[in-house]
Amino acid sequence: MTRSRPGTAPSLPPVAPEVFAAAVEGLSTRLRRRLDAAVESLAATSADAAEDGTYGIRCGEDALVTLTPGPSGTITSPDQARCTCLLSPRCLHRAAALGAAPVADPAPPAETALPTAPVALPARGPSAGQVRAAEGLWTAAAAVLAAGITAAGAVARAELLRAAHTARLAGLHRAEGAALDVVRHLRDARDPQGAHRVQRPAGPVAALRELLLVTHRLKAADPDPGLIGAAHHHRPDGPLRLHGVCREPVVGPGALGGVLTHLVDDAGRWYTLRDVAPGGPERARRAGTAHVALRSFLSDHERLSRGGLVVTGAVVAPDGRLLAKPGVRATFAAGRPWAGFAPAAAADRTGDAPPLTGCDVEIVAADGEGVLARLDTGDGPGPAVRLAPAHRHPALAHTANLRRLGACPGLRVRVLGRVDPDRVTTLRPLAVGPVPGAGAATLRLPDEWRDRADLGYDRLCDAHFPAAAPGPAPSPAPLAAADASPVDSPLRRVRDLVELAVTGGRRAAAEPARDGDRGAHAAVLRRGGFATGADLYAALGSAAARRPRDAFGRPAGDDLDRYAAQWLATAVYLSGTEAALRRGLWHR
Repeated sequence: MTRSRPGTAPSLPPVAPEVFAAAVEGLSTRLRRRLDAAVESLAATSADAAEDGTYGIRCGEDALVTLTPGPSGTITSPDQARCTCLLSPRCLHRAAALGAAPVADPAPPAETALPTAPVALPARGPSAGQVRAAEGLWTAAAAVLAAGITAAGAVARAELLRAAHTARLAGLHRAEGAALDVVRHLRDARDPQGAHRVQRPAGPVAALRELLLVTHRLKAADPDPGLIGAAHHHRPDGPLRLHGVCREPVVGPGALGGVLTHLVDDAGRWYTLRDVAPGGPERARRAGTAHVALRSFLSDHERLSRGGLVVTGAVVAPDGRLLAKPGVRATFAAGRPWAGFAPAAAADRTGDAPPLTGCDVEIVAADGEGVLARLDTGDGPGPAVRLAPAHRHPALAHTANLRRLGACPGLRVRVLGRVDPDRVTTLRPLAVGPVPGAGAATLRLPDEWRDRADLGYDRLCDAHFPAAAPGPAPSPAPLAAADASPVDSPLRRVRDLVELAVTGGRRAAAEPARDGDRGAHAAVLRRGGFATGADLYAALGSAAARRPRDAFGRPAGDDLDRYAAQWLATAVYLSGTEAALRRGLWHR
């Protein structure tokens, strides 16, 4: 038997959502109130992993919880979690151990059920059962929103998981996936091992917005088949001819690390090959040159990102991931030079993968760990932007490479990366390359790099830059002033309120939106041209502050619905407006 380090909750096997939800449902009201503290206390308890695959978690002197995952490595049945105490299976120890384990993904469909293309659903609208399942998910999500992710504990997670399982049985695959995404954010927010990390509010905001929007439309019987979602991976008709684009280091919660290699086909659809496992930033660094985990393909991620492959019998997940399933065969093929990728083409995406944005920029000056730049529009100086490190860990090369770029003002480079969700004028680049036709004012990369440098893995050196700086550095002062333009500042008031509502709950959202402050913020938004944003800001603040009660002093249920609907309207407006600003800024 081997013993894990204390507090290594990620070492526990994943638990199916319905198993944890059933365990919490079996608790008395008194034990439910103690559940959050019990889950957190397991962070200081060692977990024993036996050679037979079972896990033992000691809960006090007289209770031992044993988790016995099935062949898939997941707890999928209540009888796979047992406790030695007298109250088992309706005991706090068992529920806390299940709550400390990660949430399992829905079981994949059987191999024989794989369709040859994504399933097309008729636009006949959801059934009565699906509408009821969507209503249950909406109610659970509205309760989480009212509490805030930092206050919504294990009981709220269990309610959401129970509703997600009901949605799955009803065939609402997109809603189920959105609910599981929210649950993971709730768990991360209360993870003692992740307390040192500052959770970016954009993730929970997007997750709750998606869940509430999908369930709101479903319970209104919206006939859009896209609201149902896809349950199945699929096999494309014929072989896939893919071209490598870049490698992205992945550093996730729970000490995860690895690499994501982005690929694109001739029609502009995007795919990924993912290799992520426990190991943190050090594993992310090593994974950049690791063997590709795809059957019959004898190559590594570095070679693939600059070349290509032909996949026969490919199995593609709904989010564009290529899966190593039986029958998949892949062979290496020539790639495509970066000059063949239009800068804005990376805005398209496959499935739910976050979009990559491409553009040409001219370096202005260093800015701490990042770089000040201007978009290269071809018609003179463009808008001001910042390039910021995608990851700051010294095991990865992002910061060092941006420092080298910032030391070469006037340099023109092609950049591919992600727009910072908290600031539309900041891009976090994953790869750079020379600008076609820029002559000596751009990068000079080795032929074997195929016109691209992956900023997390490749190290830029003197030989990759022009012998002399292409031009004098413009003064960064005007650029900083331009960066503080209305693209961000007025709308930030709406964003701050939307994020505060998610992180701190309804009570926190009511504080900055009191009558006096609310009017002042709305006036700033109107002067900036965001009249609708001003109205929504005021309405959300008013809804947060209004707290009607029923005869027993509890918040009225229909009022929670109104508050959630008002937050959703504001969040959808914010997302759409920021998307329009990004398109106007990055894709001119």
